[in-house]
Amino acid sequence: MLETPRSIEFDFRKEVIRKLIHLASLSIPLGYWFFLSQSVVLTVLIILTVFSLFVDIGRLFSPPFSKFYNSLFQSILREHETTEKKKNLTGATYVLISAVICIALFPKIIAVTSFSILIISDTASALFGRKFGKHKFKKIAGGKKSWEGSIAFVLSAIIVILFTPKIEYTFGEYVLAIIASVGGAIAELLSFDIFDDNFAIPLATGALMWLFYIGFFPEINLHSI
Repeated sequence: MLETPRSIEFDFRKEVIRKLIHLASLSIPLGYWFFLSQSVVLTVLIILTVFSLFVDIGRLFSPPFSKFYNSLFQSILREHETTEKKKNLTGATYVLISAVICIALFPKIIAVTSFSILIISDTASALFGRKFGKHKFKKIAGGKKSWEGSIAFVLSAIIVILFTPKIEYTFGEYVLAIIASVGGAIAELLSFDIFDDNFAIPLATGALMWLFYIGFFPEINLHSI
């Protein structure tokens, strides 16, 4: 089915709504950094994750509940979240799962940075790519991702890195974080149809940042803040 300008514009408006909801997830790294301890954040996130999983299970396996759920949210769900061919969790559930893993696994400074990159850069990539993406990666991500979207991801990630906390605020810390964000952009491309990008981006970015700190700044205590 060919896309018309009207259908493309409708899809873009739907994506804007999705990403506005996505941006609300910034409350997770902000709350973790400024107000809440790791244990409190994990407790809240685990409860929300379990609830979201139960909702997804009901949506996927209970026709009456699926009908009710779709009546509320189908207008903002993506095709892969509603197809009957493959049972997929929603992006919101993957956001919560990745938040739990990042906060449980990574030092605080890395969890905050990698998850902030997910929220901001994934939003920038999706919106900019849908609106201006003309040069597609034809052999990657099913040909649906664009150079423009990936560039928006990296540029917005650099802005995030400029404002997120560092241990010693050295030039090297910024450089390594930027390189890790490029890894996150690559993970977004390569994870298509394998892992949800809400899962792949923060884990790839966080893992790379952690390895870079260990390899290049072994003297820095990542758990000092």
